[in-house]
Amino acid sequence: MFGIGSTELLVILVVALLVLGPKNLPKIAHTIGRAMGEFRRVSTEFQRTLNTEIALDDEKKKAQERKAAKAAEKAKAEAEATKAETAAEAAPAPESENKA
Repeated sequence: MFGIGSTELLVILVVALLVLGPKNLPKIAHTIGRAMGEFRRVSTEFQRTLNTEIALDDEKKKAQERKAAKAAEKAKAEAEATKAETAAEAAPAPESENKA
């Protein structure tokens, strides 16, 4: 936890006991424990919110990509239809067999 070894933690606890006194140390430890728990809950909720927003953003991007692909496909089909119409109009009309 935070890169603190067991001997370093023991030194910190002894200093805290000397500075805060034996009566206040349990109260302060309890308060710190509650604060750490609340911090963890808030951190977890924040992370969950970020993950949800990222997932929603990804879904929106995929929907936009699908919409763009459909629009491109539709434009391609319209271009092909226009090309076919132009080719049909440009083709010479068949001559009639009624030549006199």
